[in-house]
Amino acid sequence: MLAALMLPLGTPAAASASAPTDTPTLADVLPAPVEVRPTHERYRLTRQTAIRVQPGSRAVGEQLAQAMRPATGFPLPVVQSPQPGISLLLGAHDDRLGTEGYRFTVTSAGVTIRANTAAGLFHGTQTLLQLLPSEIDAPSVRHRGWTVAGGSIVDYPRFAYRGAMLDEARHFHTPDEIKRYVDEISRFKVNYLHLHLADDQGWRIQIDSWPRLTTVGGAPGTGVDGVGGGYLTKADYADLVRYAAARYVTIVPEIDMPGHVNAAQVAYPELTCDGVAPAPRTDTEVGYSSLCISSETTYRFVEDVIRELAAMTPGPYLHIGGDEAHATSNADYLAFEQRVLPLVAKYGKTAYGWNEIAKSGAASTAVAQYWDTATSNPVVAAAVANGTKVVMSPANKSYLDMKYDQNTPLGLDWAGYIEVDTAYGWDPATRVTGVTEPAVLGVEAPLWSETLRDLDDIEFMAFPRLPAIAELGWSPAATHDWASFSARLGGYGPRWELQGVDFYRSPQITWS
Repeated sequence: MLAALMLPLGTPAAASASAPTDTPTLADVLPAPVEVRPTHERYRLTRQTAIRVQPGSRAVGEQLAQAMRPATGFPLPVVQSPQPGISLLLGAHDDRLGTEGYRFTVTSAGVTIRANTAAGLFHGTQTLLQLLPSEIDAPSVRHRGWTVAGGSIVDYPRFAYRGAMLDEARHFHTPDEIKRYVDEISRFKVNYLHLHLADDQGWRIQIDSWPRLTTVGGAPGTGVDGVGGGYLTKADYADLVRYAAARYVTIVPEIDMPGHVNAAQVAYPELTCDGVAPAPRTDTEVGYSSLCISSETTYRFVEDVIRELAAMTPGPYLHIGGDEAHATSNADYLAFEQRVLPLVAKYGKTAYGWNEIAKSGAASTAVAQYWDTATSNPVVAAAVANGTKVVMSPANKSYLDMKYDQNTPLGLDWAGYIEVDTAYGWDPATRVTGVTEPAVLGVEAPLWSETLRDLDDIEFMAFPRLPAIAELGWSPAATHDWASFSARLGGYGPRWELQGVDFYRSPQITWS
């Protein structure tokens, strides 16, 4: 619980009453911080403001300067010598902060962010940007005062994994669109981006040992309704990995199997049991395709894909799907997972899959992504008791491709309508019987692309719901409060407008 002297989140900060009315308070941050202590002081940026860094924090300092220069017009030099202004300092010597937390202090003399790691400093700078007037996100100079309300914040995440997922298979989204999404999600301290790279409609990642996967599976005309062909080369993927890492976002690649493999079988008929290529599919049906479980060619293919993906992915996780394998018998499914899950560990990664993998004993060292809509799943609960960790993504709470309501022009509704209060109104640690907080690695908001075409579509479906999921992943359960969250979310609207984000103006939110 917050200490008694701390400001209740979402309430006006009387301590910052001397600041301009458009200066955010320390209680306005998304996601909600762990501790907030306002004071009467404030700091005003000027043309003389510098950003002080140390070895190990310069890159974060340069990013912060680049973010603030367009709107302020200030030079904001990044220096190592002590100067009045903004200090980004490593060595917080506070075990509570872990590898991603930070301490944030504002006095009339300046702003100081301290953290144990550069990742923590980066998260602290995202908080600083939110504490500046919303016009800090303007693309050109705004002549106004730039004031930060005084006080202190101590902040660190509830869960280690706070993810978003983008479906590249049903519609290919370009590297530039993915980078833009990385920028947008990292604002809310999301630290994983899961890329769904292969499905029945298309194959979107270069695999050298099986080149027709992309020349056929990524060709023009692949994708739902024959729209959205394309694929990532290994160079594209490496560039995305670097770009995301600079924003402390880790890429998680997914190749779905043993189902959702029609595109691979079109490219390589030997992956079927009869050696006959199926017809390409551009519809949205699921559950009809399966790798040939008894064929050694299947396992040569699977190991080659895992080996190459692991080699190009520095992050710890490799997602092997496993959902909706309706065309695979239960015995064959278990045989497949028992053989394939250990292959991920063989190449130095932690296996990750949809919650169906929990049926396999080999999932005890894996991560199961819970997409089920039920609040009870005995198979998952038993796997958790045997050591499986869970990322919570219940489809009726966190799937960003679900419509907001019956009038939403994009999206699906098979899991129900998901307005902002629905996305926010659940607890990852109590959602599923037998899956308690120690077993929950974190949360993820998947965005499937059956109805999406471009970046505007991505943004419209992701925002404003993604910040709700991000807050569930970052903020303490004690801060969970709809009135506070909805007020803070409403205050963020002008920032999205200035950033050019095509967000949904939910009628549940009073937008500033």
